[in-house]
Amino acid sequence: MKFMLIRRGDEDTEAGKLPSEDMLQTMSDYNQRMARAGVFVFGEGLKPSREGCRIDFHDGRPEVRRGTFATPDELIAGFSIIEADSLEEAIEWACQWPTMDRDGNTRLELRRFYELEDFQTGPALESHRQLGERLARQPSQLNTHLVFNGQCRDALNFYADVLGGEVEAMLPFAGTPAADDVPESFRDRIIHGAVNISGRRLMGADMTGECYTRPAGTRIQLEYDDIAAAETVFGRLAEGGVVDMPFAETFWAVRFGMLTDRYGIGWMINCGTKDGDCGPPTSVS
Repeated sequence: MKFMLIRRGDEDTEAGKLPSEDMLQTMSDYNQRMARAGVFVFGEGLKPSREGCRIDFHDGRPEVRRGTFATPDELIAGFSIIEADSLEEAIEWACQWPTMDRDGNTRLELRRFYELEDFQTGPALESHRQLGERLARQPSQLNTHLVFNGQCRDALNFYADVLGGEVEAMLPFAGTPAADDVPESFRDRIIHGAVNISGRRLMGADMTGECYTRPAGTRIQLEYDDIAAAETVFGRLAEGGVVDMPFAETFWAVRFGMLTDRYGIGWMINCGTKDGDCGPPTSVS
């Protein structure tokens, strides 16, 4: 059974007062105890209601009202999601809430989640079940991994500069168990590199001559709203490479172009979709 353990608001939480270091550590210890017991799923705190809003519907029309709302103890300051075998077990964990919180004068609320089994079988329930199964198959991240013939370090540093990213990893073969599997002259090459671009990653690695295959049939697609920015990126990526399709107006976009950079990586850059068009075609020759 899944429960939401709700921590009700108070004057301090509505004022945006952050917990002390000792309180943060005490809550961490509490959450870790639940995690070790297989109970804790996750927990979050909420900012004051003045930074939120309420949306009331009247005859189908939304009315947005911005905070602050009501009295503090009628609001939610934070919550933890826990899984327990019964309400009684969930209550036991809730009763272990740290007494350091407001000197032991905190109000909690425990609510059980509905589960699909609680509803009558039918088409609507099946659609919810299918959605849940589809979401469960989705990865937490979808990143791009590139292969290079000894140029990974240069390429990823270049991409980080051009695309405003941050190099997160640049691990050479030397010092890894794979070092003995490559020639000594190749051990300064990269076995794993990663550039973080707004939470998405370009990853890469070097392959030895006999293992390396030039990328074919794939391109990295970039989307821009600003024409000048897109033109700059297109031009920089094209330096030393080949322009496969000039960056220009098309029937679906304000600007679009394709290129293969000097490292053999293909790119396509799109800027602005024209009104009434659904985007670029599935293939461009």
